[in-house]
Amino acid sequence: MANPYLPNWEYIPDGEPRVFGDRIYVYGSHDTAGSDKFCDYVLKCWSAPVDDPGNWTCHGDIFRTQATRDYPADTDWTKDNNELYAPDVVEKDGKYYLYCYIINSIGCVAVSDRPCGPFKLISKYKYTIPDEICANGWFIDPGVLVDDDGRVFIYCGYLRSFMAEVNPKNMYEILDNSCIEHFIPNEKTEKGGFTEEDSLFFEAASPRKVGDTYYMIYSPKRGSRLAYATSDSPTGPFTYRGYIVDSGVDYPGGNDHGSIACINGQWYVFYHRMTNNTIMSRRGCMEKIEILPDGTIPTVETTSLGFEEALNPYRETPAEIACVLTGGAFITEKNVFDRVIRNITDETVIGYRYFDFGDDFGSKTMEFAAKVRGMGTDCRMNIYIDGVDTADRLESVSTIGKKIGSVQIGRDDSIVSAVIEAVTGRHAVYFTIETDYTGWTGDFFKGRSLFELESFVFMK
Repeated sequence: MANPYLPNWEYIPDGEPRVFGDRIYVYGSHDTAGSDKFCDYVLKCWSAPVDDPGNWTCHGDIFRTQATRDYPADTDWTKDNNELYAPDVVEKDGKYYLYCYIINSIGCVAVSDRPCGPFKLISKYKYTIPDEICANGWFIDPGVLVDDDGRVFIYCGYLRSFMAEVNPKNMYEILDNSCIEHFIPNEKTEKGGFTEEDSLFFEAASPRKVGDTYYMIYSPKRGSRLAYATSDSPTGPFTYRGYIVDSGVDYPGGNDHGSIACINGQWYVFYHRMTNNTIMSRRGCMEKIEILPDGTIPTVETTSLGFEEALNPYRETPAEIACVLTGGAFITEKNVFDRVIRNITDETVIGYRYFDFGDDFGSKTMEFAAKVRGMGTDCRMNIYIDGVDTADRLESVSTIGKKIGSVQIGRDDSIVSAVIEAVTGRHAVYFTIETDYTGWTGDFFKGRSLFELESFVFMK
């Protein structure tokens, strides 16, 4: 399954990946296509076998703050403006505990005998933390850690972070005098290396323990990144180590929220991307990462791969799995079956990382075809591998690519094709767009939407 790793009609941002038994589970918020607000009133769970992580199963709604067509609300104090945001789920003593962040309302904890739910309400959070710290009991973006000794910690915050210890006997009561503010600073300080805005806390705290090291993954003030800090204690102090991924490099940017998980011996970072020309319509993605012996996680680029080792260029590739979209282009879902890249202009670059073209097949040329929807303008789509025409067109690519051909695009909906140079091996593929209009006419067409891209394929 390529990025986005869930079915393309599913919008699960703020993904918290958890491995329970022989399955990987993802818990997150639930967006809708083209929405004008973050999240709705249900939480959903998806899972896949650890040895087949692209084979996802939907477990439906696992908790709700409003009645749905099938079930009443799981909470009796929530109203029309109480959407569910960024949850987390942890296991303790054979039970699975769901920590809910309810906008404009006190949050709660629910429990299930199964990691896929459904979850039954236990209680609202019980706490003595001042309301100005915990946002009147919202406990924003709760990330929870059950340590090896059985102690339980919750990490929260928006614009300012705080953490506290949870009573492990009931899993919803915050222990008195356990609150620690600013475990990740929101102002520059030499302590812990938080000296740049990219290191300062914004939201989305997610704790993990790897060996004897405690990792805090979070969204810094540069919101399209997932940063991380480490400590030798669950209560800190934490030291800033860098950032893992930036979903806004050469792509429509917005907030990010995610975490890391080890699946069948391989570490991954889970994050989300923006779609439908809004920051409120987000889909989950993931990338392979490496945790080095010194505890650092090298920054990874965004790709179209998901759990795939490589994309197959000889199968139809849906345009929407692009990991590079510049010049104002964006993905639009027209219905559950139909998605395109639209607002493609002469400034757009569209990119996919990575295809495996295979070994030498004895030909100097191959064919390329694309399914496009014309916008009444003639133009040309150039096809590059490994980069584009100038190195400064993409922040994520520092090399000049090799042009292997181009295809003419007309004014109407059509299948366009061309003979291009054959390539072998593993390559990123990028498309650039140009018109032949010059002078006054060229100025008129500059920045104009030229066509929509639905899918493409390479053919030997």
